[in-house]
Amino acid sequence: MKSLYDTNLPDVQSSTDPRNIPIEYVGVRGVQLPVCVKSANGVQHSVATVGMYVTLPAQQKGTHMSRFLGLMQQHTEPLSAESLPTLMREMLETLHAPAGRIDFEFPYFVLKTAPVSGLESLLNYQVRWTVEHKNEETTVIQSVVVPVTSLCPCSKEISRFGAHNQRSHITIAAKLNSALPIEKLIRYAEQSASCELWSTLKRVDEKYVTEYAYQNPKFVEDLIRDVAVALNSDPNITAYRIQAENFESIHNHSAYAQITKGDICQ
Repeated sequence: MKSLYDTNLPDVQSSTDPRNIPIEYVGVRGVQLPVCVKSANGVQHSVATVGMYVTLPAQQKGTHMSRFLGLMQQHTEPLSAESLPTLMREMLETLHAPAGRIDFEFPYFVLKTAPVSGLESLLNYQVRWTVEHKNEETTVIQSVVVPVTSLCPCSKEISRFGAHNQRSHITIAAKLNSALPIEKLIRYAEQSASCELWSTLKRVDEKYVTEYAYQNPKFVEDLIRDVAVALNSDPNITAYRIQAENFESIHNHSAYAQITKGDICQ
C-alpha cells in the first residue's frame, strides 16, 4: 500500500492512450471565481463563470485538470481584451497544448444618470469574453447582452391611442482586432433602441422615456440593422453576430432577428 505522503506517484494523464483519437477540447467549465475586470473608469470587481479548455493529442490519455485552476489563482492582472491573449499563452504553456479556449461570463455594472432628474443608479449587463488560439492565431470575442425598450411602429400607426412597447434584449458578439471598452459596445445597442433603460427613474424621467420611445418606434428588424450600421463603422471590430429579441407585450412569443458578418464562432 502506497504511503499517503509518497510524492513519487505515476502521472496517469500523461500515459499513452491506445484508441488514438484526438480530443478537440478538454478542460473545466462552470468554475465560479471572483475576478477584476478592466472598465472605462478603472477596475470593476465581479464574479465570473469560467471555462478553460485545451486540445489533447491522440496518443495522450488525459489533461491535468488541476493546472487550469492553479493558473487562474496565479493570474492577478485585471481581465480585459488586452490581457486575455497573455492568459491564453500561459495556459497553453502550462498544459503543453497547441490550441485552447477560455470563456468568462459575468455581470457588469454601469453607473447611469436618469435623463431628466439626473438621478444616478447602476444598471447590470451580461458580458462574455472568449479567447481562442488555434492554427497559430489568437482571437478575442467580446459579447454583451443589453436590455432596451422597443416600441412597435405598426401599433403606433394604426392605433388611435398610444402604441405597444416591450423590453428587448440586444446581444452583440464582436470579434476584436484591438481593445474596445465594454461600455462602447453597450452604447451601440442602447443608441439603436427606441429608448435605453435605467434602474431608477423619477416621474419626470418616466414621462421622458415614454415620450422618447413613442417618437422613436423600432421593429426588431430596425433594432438589429441600426446596430449593424454602428458596428460596421468601428475599425476595432472585424466580425460580429447581432441578435435582437423583443419579448412581445401583446403576444405570448418573442420577435427575433439575427445578422452575422464575417467569421465568428461562439
